[in-house]
Amino acid sequence: MRAEIPPRSAVAFELRAGQRLRVIDPRGEQVSDLVAFNRRDTQEYLSSGRTLDYASRLFLTTDDILYSNRSTPMFRIGEDRVRRHDFLLTPCSADTFRILYGHEHPHRGCHGNLSEALAPFGIAPDQIPVTFNIFMNVDVNGETGEIAVRPPRSKAGDYVDLVAQMDLIVGLTACSAEQSNNYSFKPIDYEVFDD
Repeated sequence: MRAEIPPRSAVAFELRAGQRLRVIDPRGEQVSDLVAFNRRDTQEYLSSGRTLDYASRLFLTTDDILYSNRSTPMFRIGEDRVRRHDFLLTPCSADTFRILYGHEHPHRGCHGNLSEALAPFGIAPDQIPVTFNIFMNVDVNGETGEIAVRPPRSKAGDYVDLVAQMDLIVGLTACSAEQSNNYSFKPIDYEVFDD
């Protein structure tokens, strides 16, 4: 069954090994931050560092594996209609909006939304690592290393499938950062399939 994550919010849920999570951009140009924890031991979590190290590249897509901090596969990327996601940048937060955007009364951002959604699973805010930023389009200058956030390449209806490799607790957002979403906040849809 398809569910919607309203703009600038998050959900958390359990996903069993072998199930397929489809993350859908229903309107286009909307990022979704994804984080995952081993359901049996939440000290094991989705790791940007391990994943990028083992893939030997920054941009992950179909058949790539997303690894945990203990080098265990957590997801395999299935069908990917966009083929550009970010695994470098941390989830936006109130501090992001204060420091980068100059907001005096900042939104709590994806980090705050994930913290609230994951709290019933016993996951504390400081346990939330760098997220897999689905549909986020980040350019990296090969000479200087400078990064630039560009509008997502996703169009209405585009999606990516992630196949769980272990039993997981998953946090998923409709991202709250202006620049990441081409300055328009939209929902994210998701579906879970038993393959």
